[in-house]
Amino acid sequence: MFARPLPLLGAIAAAMLASTAALAQVSDDVVKIGVLTDMNGPASTPTGQGSVTAAQMAVDDFGGTVLGKPIGVIVGDHQLKPDVGSGIARRWYDVEQVDLIVDVPVSAVGLAVQNIANEKKKLFITHSTGTADFHGKFCSPYAIQWVFDTHALAVGTAQAVVKRGGDSWFFITDDYAFGHSLERDASAVITANGGKVLGSVRPPLATPDLSSFVLQAQASKAKIIGIAAGPPNNMNEIKTGAEFGIFKGGQQMAALLALITDIHSLGLPAAQGLLLTTSFYWDLDDKTREWSKRYFAKMNRMPTMWQAGVYSSVMHYLQAIKDTGTDDPLKVAAKMREKPIEDFFARHGKLREDNLMVHDLMLVQVKSPEESKYPWDYYKILATIPGDQAFGPPDPACALVKK
Repeated sequence: MFARPLPLLGAIAAAMLASTAALAQVSDDVVKIGVLTDMNGPASTPTGQGSVTAAQMAVDDFGGTVLGKPIGVIVGDHQLKPDVGSGIARRWYDVEQVDLIVDVPVSAVGLAVQNIANEKKKLFITHSTGTADFHGKFCSPYAIQWVFDTHALAVGTAQAVVKRGGDSWFFITDDYAFGHSLERDASAVITANGGKVLGSVRPPLATPDLSSFVLQAQASKAKIIGIAAGPPNNMNEIKTGAEFGIFKGGQQMAALLALITDIHSLGLPAAQGLLLTTSFYWDLDDKTREWSKRYFAKMNRMPTMWQAGVYSSVMHYLQAIKDTGTDDPLKVAAKMREKPIEDFFARHGKLREDNLMVHDLMLVQVKSPEESKYPWDYYKILATIPGDQAFGPPDPACALVKK
């Protein structure tokens, strides 16, 4: 048998290592993820430190390195201010060499950060920003929407509720663009499915006393009172509705945006009977329970859909870097679109060409105190809403969509 000299074997091995190193390209020899969130304000409970914890759990579970390079997580507080958020994003991309920004609650801040991501050609995944403009007229090859949009929650809830007999609605709608879009999208689905919208009232944001608005909704005799609102109005309207006996009187409330931490804050006596749509529930199955209990051990509360989504997207992102051998943003995003997302967070998930992650949603009803058997046992799952139905087709206004 012919034996190669040891120096030759060493040269071959060195060449192979050099070739592998050349293929595995990580900018600045570190993959850095920035969690840009609300650490102390009104969005801090459903995002905030919980989103930071979820991102770090993903990094730890991945092993702390990718392509032989360390993975780092840094944190920024944008204080719900677009100028602060865009300033942090610019510094992170330019100076601190952040490869990916995640979370970013509030649409105005999210869109500001998206502009910076486009300018710097770096990736941004939003979890807690709902505007459909992200994957519509402002869609970008660098910006990904992972958990929900206002259209999916409004359409998913309205369609599922009407199919279950809730065919007359009255809306309490926040009087600004977010609330108007929720009411508009839900109303279109209600009427298309044979239901009726009997009217609406529009309290301004952060109205201290919502009694008169809730009484008007109650007097409408609509089967469903739709809450087209975000914090703080949405939770105050539900609480006021419970005090006025709306649920006991046979009407139901349907929240077009509500999170499990909201239900925990309200308590089951006030929230019982509420209908809502969610991307994630910690007690769905063994996979959701296993991850959520690990999260609970760190945070002492169960995760929201936004926080669970942060973990899911970071894991998918890191796997795409590993599979492509580079952290080049567009190559990584392309790989993320190739692979289906089927994890503890998402069912039948797929990242579309418009960079919206489409996946199944759930229509749930909040349990009564008597039905709840253990802490955070809050939801009865009434229906699964297929992702294609909830999110609808890609918006032709998106330049990424093939015409």
